[in-house]
Amino acid sequence: MVIGGLTLAACGDSDNSMPGMSGMDSSTPAEPTDSSLSINDADVSFATEMIPHHRQAVEMAGLAKSRAKNPEVRELAAEIKGAQDPEIQTMSEWLTSWGEPVPEDMTGMDMSSSMPGMMSSDDMDKLANATGNEFDQMFLTMMIEHHEGAIEMAKSEQANGSYPDAVALAKQIEAAQTNEITTMKGLLG
Repeated sequence: MVIGGLTLAACGDSDNSMPGMSGMDSSTPAEPTDSSLSINDADVSFATEMIPHHRQAVEMAGLAKSRAKNPEVRELAAEIKGAQDPEIQTMSEWLTSWGEPVPEDMTGMDMSSSMPGMMSSDDMDKLANATGNEFDQMFLTMMIEHHEGAIEMAKSEQANGSYPDAVALAKQIEAAQTNEITTMKGLLG
């Protein structure tokens, strides 16, 4: 039975490593190996929407290097960038292998109404113009909202997706970003 085999493959080893996933063995990109593998609209939507969502988080995190006062904020921002850049690559590879278009880089465009947690162009401009404690407060507050949107998207993939690697990535995103929200709330005091 194909479904049972996919379930077993997705649940495999107890070390939680999945090829092509951030923070895990990224030497082998995750991609369909069998043309009969079931990929549904939820999987395509998840990757298509999470790519620009992650790109905005990476853009926000990149600002922290020169603008944040608190070294813990700079460190967290570097961790966010380090986790999400490879996830963007993995999801881009999935879309390509599925014959779907990879979203263009829309950095600087206002996509706040298109998906949960996205910042407006005005918000991004304010963040880009802030420094020191003001930047730290704004970054943490905005990134919490951004992460909450990503978690909502990840939960939708877990509930509706059929591609095992996408569902696994959604679980990993939910867990990692939930932990980062706890850290950010602690930094806000």
